[in-house]
Amino acid sequence: MSQPKSTPLYQEHVDLKARIVDFAGFLMPVQYTSIMAEAKAVREDAGMFDVSHMARLKFTGARTLEYLEWVTSNDVASLADRVGQYSLLPNAKGGTVDDIIVTRLEQEVFRMVVNAGCHAKDVAHLREQNTFGVTMEDQTEDTVMIAVQGPKAVEKLQPLCEGPSLQQRPLFGFWEGKVAGIDCFATRGGYTGEDGYEFVCAKEKGPELWKAFLGVGIAPCGLGSRDTLRVEAGLPLYGHELTEEMSPLCAGLGWVISKTKSHLGSEQMAKVRAEGVPFKLQGLKFSGKRLATPESEVWQGEVSAGHVSSGVVSPILECGIAFAFLKPEIKLGHEVQVAMRSGAKEPVQVVSKRFLKKG
Repeated sequence: MSQPKSTPLYQEHVDLKARIVDFAGFLMPVQYTSIMAEAKAVREDAGMFDVSHMARLKFTGARTLEYLEWVTSNDVASLADRVGQYSLLPNAKGGTVDDIIVTRLEQEVFRMVVNAGCHAKDVAHLREQNTFGVTMEDQTEDTVMIAVQGPKAVEKLQPLCEGPSLQQRPLFGFWEGKVAGIDCFATRGGYTGEDGYEFVCAKEKGPELWKAFLGVGIAPCGLGSRDTLRVEAGLPLYGHELTEEMSPLCAGLGWVISKTKSHLGSEQMAKVRAEGVPFKLQGLKFSGKRLATPESEVWQGEVSAGHVSSGVVSPILECGIAFAFLKPEIKLGHEVQVAMRSGAKEPVQVVSKRFLKKG
């Protein structure tokens, strides 16, 4: 079994006395202080995450747009220069290879960010589908990526930045300039439901950039709070809410699947759209601080109604919340029961999977 890798920021995490875990083949900080404190920092102020383990790919060539239209589910052709979008890499069966961010820099130059645990298989899949003569450059090993998130993120970042105003870029807008004197590019957005940017710079400059963010009062945060934040915001995680076998329509992602273009798996997705999904992703809310674990069965009386895909305790809502794939006839406001590790069935309310609506 191969040894886990470390990102160029590993020593920074060690120096800050983070608790380190093996995640997706990387030694990553799960927390520095506490998951609750770090989640609140992002919701109320600004926090940052080392997301260098996520893969960064660049595509160039005369048929790049045509290629990306085929391998992704969303309408890449609709993108203006220097704007990105959330999308999927579908497979031929209508399942999901990965969920991704695609950014158009100019007519035939694009960037893509993919999940760390899917890096190798995504690259293999993208190469297999590349009958368009497109050049794919994997820039992951040479760069660092830091996500800065929170309602005060832009306010704290702007004094460090030389270049266009951070405030003026749209969601998924591309920014390029110097941050604390370091050449960077960034995309507006993140994985927390808060405003912010994901900055990329050369790996040798990564520790310096991290320290610059610390210097303006941006709190270091680990993977534990990131998972809590993304569930509160209703954001799916590959391997939990998205898989190779299940249609992403079950996860409510029809809005990132084009109804007009032909792409890999589009016929299978159109069939599911027409016939209806067998299960639908919903939110579950406990009355107290209870933690539901993935694959826990969900019941409606004596009838099995589905299963939990993710569960956390929300520091903002002060209760347990979860995602669950439920039979489509189960609606918002219904009460169901989650089979807990103790063997007891805990009553929960079916709610919107966007637990915190922040605009």
